[in-house]
Amino acid sequence: MYKMKILMFGWEFPPHISGGLGTACYGITKSISQHGHDIIFVMPKASGEEDKRYAEIISADKINVLGNSEAYDEVYKKMNIITINSSILPYVSTTEYLRQKLKIESQIQDSWSKRYVFNGAYGSSLMDDVANYTKVAHQIACDYEGKYDVIHAHDWLTYNAGVIAKQISGKPLIVHVHATDFDRGGNGKSDIYKIEKFGMDNADKIVAVSKLTKKIIIEKYNQPADKIEVVHNGLTPSPKKTRPEKKHFNGKIVTFLGRITQQKGPTYFVEVAKLVAKHNPDTHFVMAGNGDMLPLIIKLVASAGLSHRFHFTGFLTGNEVDAMLAMSDVYIMPSVSEPFGISPLEAINSSIPVIISKQSGVAEVLKNALKVDYWDIEATADKVNAILRYPILKNFLVKHSQREVNKMTWEEPTQKLIDIYNFLIKSNI
Repeated sequence: MYKMKILMFGWEFPPHISGGLGTACYGITKSISQHGHDIIFVMPKASGEEDKRYAEIISADKINVLGNSEAYDEVYKKMNIITINSSILPYVSTTEYLRQKLKIESQIQDSWSKRYVFNGAYGSSLMDDVANYTKVAHQIACDYEGKYDVIHAHDWLTYNAGVIAKQISGKPLIVHVHATDFDRGGNGKSDIYKIEKFGMDNADKIVAVSKLTKKIIIEKYNQPADKIEVVHNGLTPSPKKTRPEKKHFNGKIVTFLGRITQQKGPTYFVEVAKLVAKHNPDTHFVMAGNGDMLPLIIKLVASAGLSHRFHFTGFLTGNEVDAMLAMSDVYIMPSVSEPFGISPLEAINSSIPVIISKQSGVAEVLKNALKVDYWDIEATADKVNAILRYPILKNFLVKHSQREVNKMTWEEPTQKLIDIYNFLIKSNI
């Protein structure tokens, strides 16, 4: 077996994550490593607590970047360039010239060396972080030249980094689309869309986490279907969770878990809660997560007179998520557009029946879950009421969905990725 070396660009990695991206990156790196391949994983700001058994973790803020663009500009301003007609042909192709130029620029002596500071989050400086991360990727691609066979960039935040590494090394590039600007409520005119389109245009292969995402990539980004491979996410096996003996209150718990943003459909969860509360006076509702819509959601809950039955936990870590799910009776994912959606699988692993949006990637692979259109609050409420009222239905859903989830490891997705790596490496020789 040929031992491949993958240069992987990602934005987060456990234990410090903000959503499914970091979870997916960990599952992929762990499984690929267990197949005998080496991974160099570059992230903006490592905490030092990352699991280093499966990848060489590089923290971008610890890399000395040689020769910043401002210094280049000062040099080039002093040069007087004159063009002449000539019959002499260039010694190298345009592509090879660009590669050599980028490498030479990176070798400017360390009088122009600097390190970049990264927030490591998704705050107001995110675009600056993305730009600086790309500069660091330029340096890493040169420093590690000859030490990687293929480049794998996760989500739009790292696409520019992947492209610059490809330009320097000539190695094939995969961009892994975990979500698109349209999933996040964009209209195709944002800077994020432009970065996504640029990454896809320059990629040798595009990996989509669902058929739903592939359809968006074809229609909104004008990418050919044969360039896109669908690789559904897996789930890292973990022990089945058991319910705690006591709750802090009597009654059932209906849970929403995820970022409180438009994409995740939090307003629909509140509307469903209003309907469910009429028939289940002892039922409580939990919204676990943070997001820009949190203040609005709190106001909506107060206006509905449900403040005494709603609980806002804020962002939860892995163990806290497990504890929350173990207390829950129903999990709802009312996402407006969900490229995949790992959290329903985690809920099932905790023996919780799930109700998921038909507008999600996970709906393509999960058969034993109740599925609804995200906007159909009456249908969603009816299904919640049925699960709360009929234990036999709840037990049936849990039993059969757990059988499915037990088979949804990272093994099959990993084999698909390895096949893509092999194809691109052989095509690049």
